[in-house]
Amino acid sequence: MKKDIEIPVVKGVYIAVVKEWDEELLGQNWNSYIINDQDIAIEMVLVVTKGYDDDRKTSVLRHGIGKIEAKSYAKIEMLQEELLVMNNEFVVTFFADSKLFDKKYLFKKNTINENAFRDLPVMEQRGVLVK
Repeated sequence: MKKDIEIPVVKGVYIAVVKEWDEELLGQNWNSYIINDQDIAIEMVLVVTKGYDDDRKTSVLRHGIGKIEAKSYAKIEMLQEELLVMNNEFVVTFFADSKLFDKKYLFKKNTINENAFRDLPVMEQRGVLVK
């Protein structure tokens, strides 16, 4: 029976963390984004986030993003500087092509930093990317 269950593989959807200027807070902030680099829209996007290490863990946050058009992106949340030394996990669930997709993305502790910046797909910015 298990062999009959199709589990679709997520391709072209990424999580990125970008350091950018915040006009409201007048400072540099780390923001997380979900990127849809596919040629189709993804719908009913839900992102569940948490941070953890050996001794501590953050609250679990749930973000209902909704629809993300093809070749576009949406902001998830701001990450406080103190969270960058922890593992940061993003679990993404969405519908596309009448199928349910689910994937876990993990930024391991201390991997979110300016030395890890690279060009990001779709966003025309530099940041840290997890595929």
